[in-house]
Amino acid sequence: MIRFIRKRRRRDSTIALINVVFLMLIFFLIAGTVATPLDPDLNLVDTSELEGREPPDALVLHRDGTLSYRGTPTDPEIYMSGRDPGPVRIVPDREAPGARLIEVTGDLRRLGAVSVFVVTEKALE
Repeated sequence: MIRFIRKRRRRDSTIALINVVFLMLIFFLIAGTVATPLDPDLNLVDTSELEGREPPDALVLHRDGTLSYRGTPTDPEIYMSGRDPGPVRIVPDREAPGARLIEVTGDLRRLGAVSVFVVTEKALE
């Protein structure tokens, strides 16, 4: 009688994997508590009641696509001619055309603005 001896496959042990995951869990629990907690007697400032407004040194892009600076109508060339090259802030109206915003930011960069920051409103959740 002929017997076929079948080699049994040895299963991979998952114990090593469980040990590694457990050690990683402990590491991240310890590493996550390195920062000291805030003083429990500290009361943070509440700004939810403050009225928001655009920065006074920012260009304002109105809904019709026109620009103003400190209430005076302007354009990118005039605005950049009177200031040193550097960062520029622009506050677009919610209804302002996106293509116009891209056009204005491109003009500002071409005229010497190092960077252009678009100032937006952060919605409260």
